[in-house]
Formats: sequence, C-alpha cells, structure tokens
Amino acid sequence: MELAKRVQTITPSSTLAITAKANELKAQGHDVIGLGAGEPDFNTPEHILHAASKAMFDGKTKYTPSGGIKELKQAIVNKFQHDQGLTYELDQVIVTTGAKHALYTLFQVLLNEGDEVIVPAPYWVSYPEQIKLAGGKPVIVSAKEENQFKLTPDELEQAITDKTKAVIINSPSNPTGMVYSKGELEALGEVCERRDITIVSDEIYETLIYGDESHTSVAQLSQELKDRTIIINGVSKSHAMTGWRIGYAVGSKKVIKAMTNLASHSTSNPTSVAQYAALAAYTSSQDEVVNMKKAFSERLEKLYGWITAIPGITCVKPQGAFYLFPNVSEAVQANGYDSVDDWVKAILEEEKVALVPGSGFGADQNVRLSYATSLDQLEEAAKRIHRFVKKHQS
Repeated sequence: MELAKRVQTITPSSTLAITAKANELKAQGHDVIGLGAGEPDFNTPEHILHAASKAMFDGKTKYTPSGGIKELKQAIVNKFQHDQGLTYELDQVIVTTGAKHALYTLFQVLLNEGDEVIVPAPYWVSYPEQIKLAGGKPVIVSAKEENQFKLTPDELEQAITDKTKAVIINSPSNPTGMVYSKGELEALGEVCERRDITIVSDEIYETLIYGDESHTSVAQLSQELKDRTIIINGVSKSHAMTGWRIGYAVGSKKVIKAMTNLASHSTSNPTSVAQYAALAAYTSSQDEVVNMKKAFSERLEKLYGWITAIPGITCVKPQGAFYLFPNVSEAVQANGYDSVDDWVKAILEEEKVALVPGSGFGADQNVRLSYATSLDQLEEAAKRIHRFVKKHQS
C-alpha cells in the first residue's frame, strides 16, 4: 500500500526520537539523564486536578463545541485583557488539542499550494513539517548567534517574495530561550505591515521569562499589527499540563472561523474534561506558575555556569523558556567526531545523557539541553558531559 506523498517527506521529531531512545535505555536498567523533553517536570497543580475530577463527576464528559467551551474562551479573553491589555471577542478564539494542533490547523486554513512562510532558524522542529503538510514552503532564515539567534528586519525583508504569506515569531523561543524586545518586534512589525505579511506569534513560553526581561506580544504594538497577528498559546508549559493537550489560537474572526470548521471535521472538539482543567488553570491561583518560574530561573543560573565551564562549549545565555542551546562545535571537533549528531549519540551511549542535536532545529553546531529536571540531575549531567569531553580530547 503506497502512502500519500504529503507524508513521505515528513521528518520525525528529533526531540521525541531522543526521548524514546533515552527511555529505551532506562528500561534496560541504565541510569539515563534525559535533557531532551520539552515539558515541565512538575505535576499539574492540585487545584487543577480537583477541577478536572469535579468536571467528570458533574457529567462534563460529553461533546463540546468544536471551538471550545464558552467559559474557557471567556477566560482566555480575560487573560489577554489582563496580561497584555488586548481586547478580543469570543469568536476570535479557538481552543484546540494542544498548541501544536492550533498551529497545524492554522497552516491548513491559511496556506495554498506554494505559499511561503518565513521560519527563523533555530526553529521548533514542527514548524517546517506542518507548513509542508499544508502545501506551503518553509523559507528558512538562519538567525545569527551574534544577534542572539533573533531575526532582524533586514533578514526578514530579504526573505520576502511575492509568494510570502506569513512569518513565524516564537518568543520566548524553543530551542534558544531568546526573547524579542518591544523594539525588535516593532522593527519586524513595520516590515510585515509594509509588505502585508501575516504574523504567527507562538507565545507558549510567555510565563517563563527571567531577569529584567518581560513578555511583549507583537499584537500589543498597534491595531494594525493586532489585526494581522494570530497568537498561539496554551497551558502546557505555563501550568505543567502538557498531557492535557489544551492550546488555543486568537486573532482574525475569519481565520478562527475557518479553523473551527476544520477542527469540527478532524478532532470534533478538545477533550471536555481537559477544557475544564484549563479553565481552572486560568481562573484560580497562579502561585504554582510563579513557583515554577522561580525554580526554572535557579536552574538556568546553575546549569549555564556548569555547561559554559566545559572546554569547547559556548552559549548565549537564554532569557526565557527552559532550554540552553550551546554551540558545541569546538568540543565536537576536539573530540574527533564528524558531526554534532554523532557526538550526541556517543554521549548517550557512553555517559547516558540524552541531549537533542541542533540539526533538528536548523542549527548544526548546537545542542538543546532542557533544564526541566532537578538540580541534582542537571549537575550530574553536566559532570558526565564534562568528563566525556575531557576524556576524548585529541
């Protein structure tokens, strides 16, 4: 049986692949430290669990509207008003089966065959694949490390053609942890306005920004930019709810209506009980969100010091999310390996530390390390990587 052409070119997720390999080694009895997973290591806060349990016993286990329950959509509208001063109506919101599904559905309704979407690299692994599945063409623009891996207005301008439909802005970024400032977003927004480009703003890590940085959505900057921006977000990272699969998209009524129609023929609706859990996440105490941010901030400071102390490894210090994205090219060369991918495989096999090679993110000289695990595990992982690098120095 021959598969459809659209799926034959899909590249498997490198993050899920490395996690699967690490789990396989763990099942064999090895002491593996996994730094590949893109999810908080905290359990979902108890008040959210109780809300889900109550919803089940209250009979909230039936189909819901395809775009999500009204109460949750209202909570999302209220969140934007409170956090960003942005005003949306209920028909500008769709609740989806995770933020990934929001992106997938958005590209399906936005792109025609051959439409181009500008994707700054390093990028989250699923952006290019989802664009291709919608018949579009991902135009990869490599953002320079000296610019903190952030797309510049000149780079954006040069990548635009008469087929360009949209650009993706991911801030805070997965995998780099970089955060766009208000000024940087204004400069990119000016180009998008002038060239009539839709902005896909992935803000899933918005609550995880450290130090003096703060989150700015490009939609906050002007009415014109708000009108051309589709915001993608969800509760997975902010409230440790990755497995609940609740995300959402907010923006143009026309786009949201089309997404809702498509969702009605694909998922019917997001899981009912998970929606009530997400409702509790947005309408109850945010203390656990604050506590998680504090823990991640502490881990960032520690791990950054441990990793940059390793010979041949340099790293632009991230400002958000929960990843380091160090450049390991000198260490790889000094250790005698042909590629970062080979080096990562050797570290997993020899030292039982699972890293994600940067090739999956469009950055061949880097690796992604998630610090969504305990400080003890992070310190031990850094020691093992350091030991490997010193042992194999030529």
